Amino acid sequence: MNKDYIFDFVDKTLTDKRKIHTEGVREMALKLCDIYGADKEKVEIAAICHDLYRGKSMEELNSLVKKYNLDDKYIDNPNLAHGKIAAAVMKDILKIDDEDILNAVSFHTTGRAAMSQIEKIIFISDAIELNRKPYPNLDKIRELAVTDLDKACEMSLKSTINFLKESNKTIDKDTLDAYRYFQER
Repeated sequence: MNKDYIFDFVDKTLTDKRKIHTEGVREMALKLCDIYGADKEKVEIAAICHDLYRGKSMEELNSLVKKYNLDDKYIDNPNLAHGKIAAAVMKDILKIDDEDILNAVSFHTTGRAAMSQIEKIIFISDAIELNRKPYPNLDKIRELAVTDLDKACEMSLKSTINFLKESNKTIDKDTLDAYRYFQER
């Protein structure tokens, strides 16, 4: 992996607003690496790439969903599509083939059952980074993240599920599977 090329690509791709969030995710993820002993290089790359395609036009996202042969459920669904597209671009353009990094980016929005440590760190860092607008249980999830990563992920997933139910929005199967997985542990 050519880190300079990756960082340059990210810098050219992200908006200024997205760079602030991404830096917050990177900082939180590296802090959690120190606590849980995860691979810092992998975590840092996943953190800076996780939102590469967040905020892009629906037309561009839909075009990339088709280009990378992603599931049709990602058409007109930017909240779910952006992570899948980012992972596909990372593999195609940035030549990243580490499945742990790619999965961390691909599933950072929904989570999934049996996430790796790196996947959990990116998932929770995205949810709790310090620039994140307040939402129910955010402070509790932040507290849990530094003591029990699994419990933090479970609480974050529950919060997401509750929000989506209250908003009458579809809950992705991966989110439900991830929540069940943590409940059964």
